[in-house]
Amino acid sequence: MRQVIVAGNWKMNTNKAEGEALVSGIKEGLGETSAEVLVFPPFPYLGGIVAAAEGSAIQTGSQDLYIEDNGAYTGEVSTAMLKDVGCTHVLVGHSERRHVLGECNKLINTKTRKGLADGLKVVLCVGELIEERQAWQMEAVLDEQMSWGLAGVTADEMASVVIAYEPVWAIGTGLTATPDQAEEAHKYLRGWLESHYSADVAENTRILYGGSVKPDNAAELIGQPNVDGALVGGASLKADSFLGIIAAAG
Repeated sequence: MRQVIVAGNWKMNTNKAEGEALVSGIKEGLGETSAEVLVFPPFPYLGGIVAAAEGSAIQTGSQDLYIEDNGAYTGEVSTAMLKDVGCTHVLVGHSERRHVLGECNKLINTKTRKGLADGLKVVLCVGELIEERQAWQMEAVLDEQMSWGLAGVTADEMASVVIAYEPVWAIGTGLTATPDQAEEAHKYLRGWLESHYSADVAENTRILYGGSVKPDNAAELIGQPNVDGALVGGASLKADSFLGIIAAAG
């Protein structure tokens, strides 16, 4: 039985006080849950969020990493720095990194392998644009992003990989994939894992849905056979709504 994950990607939102108050509110309201809970704050606040979450089951991840250990890479953050402040996870390949900031498949793969090699758990994001879905290219896009993103990643390393399916057309738009649409994509991804790795890897790898997840649609989405949780954007910025999603996840 795969443990459900509810992850909150705060993106470029909150200030120090807001972020710490937010994680404290989640911590206070969390109670008993079977879900793994994870937050991805902005870089400057990671240490404070780790400290505020101390004593709870809330884990903290980074929204990005760089592929070198140190050096003249202005503005970048290394895996050692992330681990030093208490990060356990890192997001790689989020659609905004791909489509707004121009990250290519090769760079995303290098980041994935760097994160894994240095002991971080990687949440690898994949998903299609609206024009790609309308052109019936969803499977081709997912195949390309998975093939590149996981190139050189071993079956053993897959124990530290989570896949997040995020249809780009449903991120911050108010649109949400129907439960059937989400299940279709997740089922394809699980089949991809089986054909490229093994039935065991496919069975044990968790695949999250991301795209306008809210408390009122979370239970139906996460209730699909191949949906193992949610990568939450806007609704993770308020403790009550994020806790509502966690409650819906069980």
